[in-house]
Amino acid sequence: MSSKSTTTIQVDVRGPRFVAWVTTAVLVATLIVAASSAQTAAVILAGQAVVFAIGAWAGPRRHPYGLIFANLVAPRLGPVRDREPVAPLKFAQLVGLVFAVVGVSGFAAGVPLLGIIATAAALVAAFLNAAFGICLGCQLYPLVTHLRNQPKGSTPWHAPTS
Repeated sequence: MSSKSTTTIQVDVRGPRFVAWVTTAVLVATLIVAASSAQTAAVILAGQAVVFAIGAWAGPRRHPYGLIFANLVAPRLGPVRDREPVAPLKFAQLVGLVFAVVGVSGFAAGVPLLGIIATAAALVAAFLNAAFGICLGCQLYPLVTHLRNQPKGSTPWHAPTS
């Protein structure tokens, strides 16, 4: 298993949906708390940022919420029917991390509107994944990999310049 790249490793689709529901709850809590304490909202969101970082770096099988799914929820479910690749999920966690860091920075720096906007954006993405199975980060992943693999001196829409 360790010889496989992250593009071929796949996980049960129900795990990331569970993770998205927990993330949705944390982000809703952050927004509710932000109404009375930006500093407390920053602490909650910083915790979620750590969770996003673990997911982006280690993948869904080592993600804290993913471990809860694997150990407590999955054993009670039927057999896996659908799987999805890990790489887009890791990228989606990275996108979540970026929004969380911006949000924490806003709350901590006394710019709560920035914190609220960044948290709300992450919340929309998490809720879309949880409720409808639409992973925005996963949808962006192919575009990012395409842009990253462009030859030097080229643009995504043109041949290499000489």
